[in-house]
Amino acid sequence: MVSLFPQEMLQRAERLLAALRGKSVKLATAESCTGGLIAALLTEIAGASDVVERGFVTYSNEAKTEMLGVSPKLLLAHGAVSREVARAMAEGALARSGAGLALAVTGVAGPGGGSVAKPVGLVEFACAARGQPTLLRTERFGELGRSRIRLAAVATGLALFERALDDRP
Repeated sequence: MVSLFPQEMLQRAERLLAALRGKSVKLATAESCTGGLIAALLTEIAGASDVVERGFVTYSNEAKTEMLGVSPKLLLAHGAVSREVARAMAEGALARSGAGLALAVTGVAGPGGGSVAKPVGLVEFACAARGQPTLLRTERFGELGRSRIRLAAVATGLALFERALDDRP
C-alpha cells in the first residue's frame, strides 16, 4: 500500500489505535497548522473508525471560535499560536465530541508568518482527557520547511496521545 506517511509513523499509529481500543477510549483531534494530518494518519489504518471519533480542522480563528468555542478575547490576548489557545482547542474538542481524549495543535509552519516572539517552527500542543489535567507541550522545530514541520508536529501529537493514554487507568 502506498501511503503519504512513513512506515514507522503508520506502525506507531497502529499501536496507538490498539492501545486506545484496549482501554475503550475514543479520540478527537483539533488541528490548525497540521490541517488534519493527524486524523489522516490515524484513519489511514483500517478499522480506525471504532477509535477515531472525529477531527476538527480549525485553520482560521473564526473556525476555532465557531467549532471549538475558543473565546475571541483569548485569541486576541494570546494569538492563535499559544498554549492558552491550544488548551482551549483541546478542551473544546473534548466538550464537542464523544471522545475521551482530544489533541489540539496550533503553530507556525512557515515559510512566512513567523515573528521574533513566534518564529517559524513554533508549535503548541494540548491533550485533554475527561477527568484529568490537560497536558501542554511547546516545540520549536526551527525552520525545517513547511512539510517537515507539519510531519514533526504529527509525530509529537502521537507522542502526546501516547502519554495521555499511559496516564489513564
